[in-house]
Amino acid sequence: MSRDQRRGPSRSRPQSFRCQHCRMDVSLDAPGTAHRNHCPNCLWSRHLDDHRPGDRSADCRSGMEPLAVAVRGDGEWLLVHRCTGCGLVRLNRTASDDQPLLLVRLAVRPLAQPPFPLEVIGRI
Repeated sequence: MSRDQRRGPSRSRPQSFRCQHCRMDVSLDAPGTAHRNHCPNCLWSRHLDDHRPGDRSADCRSGMEPLAVAVRGDGEWLLVHRCTGCGLVRLNRTASDDQPLLLVRLAVRPLAQPPFPLEVIGRI
């Protein structure tokens, strides 16, 4: 079966992608964002966009590791990704079907792994 036959007669874009990190098949329909750019299961992304979300014009195509979470002024959570190929760091909107435990793990990572010994706090 050809790629166009799998897409169906009226579709010009694929409706899903396979995560390069965990191999899960991921629907492009993402609750909470117009351009799904990461896997809701492992939160890894792929360096596809260059100038704006959804442009798919990047040449790199390497995996983007989830590093942390950032929070906008309105309370919206964003994933911080770093490209494993070129080192680019990008912020990406979370989707409501993202694994909540993984999001919380990223959020508390600085507290769980501080850059200094915790005993220092007791001496201050």
